[in-house]
Amino acid sequence: MTFQPKHPVGTGEPVPPVERPKGNAHIVKDDAEAIAIAHDLAARFRTGASERDQERIWPKEELDAFSQSGLWSINVPKAYGGPEVSYVTLSRVIAIISEADPSLGQIPQNHLGVVAAIRTVSDEDQKRQLFAEVLAGTRFGNAFSEFGSKRAVDFETKFTDAGDHVVVNGRKFYSSGALLAHLVPIVALDDEGRAWYAIADRGAPGLTVIDDWSSFGQRTTLSGTVILDNVKVPKTHLVPGYKGYDRPTADGAIFQIIQAAVDLGIARAAIADTIDFVKTKSRAWVDSGLDHASQDPYTIQAIGDLSVRANAAEALLDRAGLAVDRAVAEPNEQTVAQAQIAVAESKILTTEIAIQATNKLFELAGTRSTLAQHNLDRHWRNARTHTLHDPVRWKYAIVGNYYLNGAKPPLHAWS
Repeated sequence: MTFQPKHPVGTGEPVPPVERPKGNAHIVKDDAEAIAIAHDLAARFRTGASERDQERIWPKEELDAFSQSGLWSINVPKAYGGPEVSYVTLSRVIAIISEADPSLGQIPQNHLGVVAAIRTVSDEDQKRQLFAEVLAGTRFGNAFSEFGSKRAVDFETKFTDAGDHVVVNGRKFYSSGALLAHLVPIVALDDEGRAWYAIADRGAPGLTVIDDWSSFGQRTTLSGTVILDNVKVPKTHLVPGYKGYDRPTADGAIFQIIQAAVDLGIARAAIADTIDFVKTKSRAWVDSGLDHASQDPYTIQAIGDLSVRANAAEALLDRAGLAVDRAVAEPNEQTVAQAQIAVAESKILTTEIAIQATNKLFELAGTRSTLAQHNLDRHWRNARTHTLHDPVRWKYAIVGNYYLNGAKPPLHAWS
């Protein structure tokens, strides 16, 4: 089931806040259950994914099922009632969901990153309060990036102290998940220039989310412009995010490994659709002397190459998850740098196989695979859009500088 409105591009209109699902979310027992739930949801999300992309139909019911499944609280620590699954498992979950629908796979990225940040930087009272909300099924959106700033880390959104709350003013873009979120973490600066997460209620007066996301890919990530006009945020929901980057922590690597998992899911979906199309719809080339396109030795070689690269990307993603787990358990300069480098290596391969697989789909499947009725271009559009999140050329740079010169990567959410 899907949710109206549907429109090829954003309407440019404000969107009212969404009601929360009735009843508390499920709490996942362990890593194995998290993987099983992800597979069950992916089977459901695969149905209608192409239509949602074509018509830009918001996945309201799918999103409710996703957050109520317990998968949005899988990195809440056990000490606070959460599953605290490994980051190997968390990245696998995101890849499984993203293979079915990468927009749905991307939506919880910032939510899970903020959950990790709360673990790192919040005091005990704040952890208990916010983790309880997450376990109950509360969805965080995000209002982090700003459109038109010189660099992604240059924020103009600020807050002022008003006693038991702060008042936030600013404007945000690239706000994945904000349209149908319950709470919206806002990156805002204090009077010392330090960045905090001011977690506002989605329906707070002065908080407006505009439906203006018009990208050709990742079309239903529920993103748009967030306008903040004297938005009040209680200090109980003011999280000192800057503390996650003024010393070595795994926070940046966690934000990044989820991005890599989305790209792996896109690649897998493209390879699966390539195989299906070649076996069921493509014609053998006139000079091959073969009856079926699937017998073409050049196609067989290409599918082998794609499969090897996808499997290598998957292995590096698991390796990165292990490094992140070590950095979470014992954060120091060495473990955090190792996690950042492992995630960067994973991001390189998942980016490259996502682009390669979505390009090769059409070469191997043939001209009829470009027909609108198949909507296979969604894989390329999604890959091309999502892999732009942070430039992979800079991943090569930090990896090379680490191995050649021992230079540790910078500490921020893109590294």
